[in-house]
Amino acid sequence: MSSFRVAAVVTLRRSIADVQGTTVEQALHIIGFPRIEHVRIGKYIEMNVVAASAEEARAYVEEACRRLLANPVIEDYRVTEVEPVAELQVG
Repeated sequence: MSSFRVAAVVTLRRSIADVQGTTVEQALHIIGFPRIEHVRIGKYIEMNVVAASAEEARAYVEEACRRLLANPVIEDYRVTEVEPVAELQVG
């Protein structure tokens, strides 16, 4: 078994109003960034997973997203990165 660093991004569905995103967009305009539009706020979750392959690690995290990390009623998720974790060499 190997260890993989896996990242998932969880965001509100497009049909759900993102009040936090709207607030951040307004604040950006106030401080001088008027060209930034349609701000959406989400969660970036990074974790290490012990698995036989990168595909297995991705599937494992997708299941974790379905069961806990994302609310399927209002959120979407995507696994964005799966990369091997370098093993530490001792001595």
